[in-house]
Amino acid sequence: MTSATDLTRPDAATTAATLDVAALRADFPILSQTVAGKPLVYLDSGATSQKPRQVLQAEYDFLTHSNAAVHRGAHTLAAEATDLFEDARATVAGFVGAAPDQLVWISGATMGLNLLAYAIGNATLGRGAPASARFALQPGDEMVTTAIEHHANLIPWQELAARTGAVLRHIPVRDDGTLDLDAAAELIGDRTRLVAFTHVSNVLGIVNPVAEIVALAQRVGAVTVMDACQSAPHLPLDLPALGVDFAVFSGHKMLGPYGVGGLYGKSEMLDALPPFLTGGSMITTVTLDSAEYLPAPQRFEAGTQPVGPAIGLAAAVRYLDAVGLEAIHAHERMLADRMRAGLVEIPGVRLLGDAVGVERVGLWSFDVDGVHAHDAGQFLDDRGIAVRVGHHCAAPLHTRFGIRASLRASAALYNTTDEVDRFVDAVRGVRAYFGAES
Repeated sequence: MTSATDLTRPDAATTAATLDVAALRADFPILSQTVAGKPLVYLDSGATSQKPRQVLQAEYDFLTHSNAAVHRGAHTLAAEATDLFEDARATVAGFVGAAPDQLVWISGATMGLNLLAYAIGNATLGRGAPASARFALQPGDEMVTTAIEHHANLIPWQELAARTGAVLRHIPVRDDGTLDLDAAAELIGDRTRLVAFTHVSNVLGIVNPVAEIVALAQRVGAVTVMDACQSAPHLPLDLPALGVDFAVFSGHKMLGPYGVGGLYGKSEMLDALPPFLTGGSMITTVTLDSAEYLPAPQRFEAGTQPVGPAIGLAAAVRYLDAVGLEAIHAHERMLADRMRAGLVEIPGVRLLGDAVGVERVGLWSFDVDGVHAHDAGQFLDDRGIAVRVGHHCAAPLHTRFGIRASLRASAALYNTTDEVDRFVDAVRGVRAYFGAES
């Protein structure tokens, strides 16, 4: 089995490390298979990443040697499981620059964002400690999100607005896919209590200006919530340094298992936030009439925890750390540039968010004139190429660009230039196959 520490090498032509992708791919068994009789080209990592053997082995080892419920048993296996679980918390927290008690285990980003929205709703109802009042919303208070959000960072705030009488407003997106910061400065004002935004758009691949957005929110004392799903696997990430109050990420997008992710919160914010899910494991005392709750992060971790997936996620971030996020980002950006160079030369292909001079990850969404995205996606699948089709849980953004669906190709550390070339060559044949050429 390849060691992740052997997957970068010095490149004499650059000062950065480049990835030894051939060696790295050996850690991902699924990449060696064929689809429709052709070698698999997996360009759907924005939806879910593939998992290296090291992650699979970490979960297997736990389940076959230390499987037990955590935090609730005095026997040897329970102690081992608890130690592994909390070591995983420390590892994943450190990956994003946080302390262990600043990381709440969640099933994924969608759960984390709903947790925040419902906990803020509980604060509005007067639940929680006196410090929870800082989150309470009144009719006419405002929350601000953006026009590029994944539904998971939009609908929870719509529901919170409906429950509290707050008003939800949206930072618009320009034609090139960048956020309109002039409009943001107008929207984020004295009535703004919360600003929720994505670090990297799952449709556009553009890295958004976190510092500017956070500064606008801090100017008026608004809480900031960041969706880091599309940045955590691809960019060096230091959440405390970014200044956000809360952030979420999902394990399955960063080489880890399904069913686990992280909710980061500043300590003072987590300590003030009332709980959302309640039950066992998050309490200190319970009577038939009342309960008192543990401090964060356990206050937000009711019930049986995702112990095996958390241990697998820790293995995933160790793998990413060993390969090196800067090298990963440079490799994926090179692939993105190669994709763009090929796609812009194809008549009838329109890239979404083709902004000049912005930082981005290895992801492009595009429309093929005269061919529905689902048909084009099937055409590519018949050639062994896996891409995403649809509105990618960002329907309002597609409406903004005048389409209902798009194709999305998203690269990861294990993709090669040859795969990108196969993908571009296949896209070149889509319109002719469906008789859509003019």
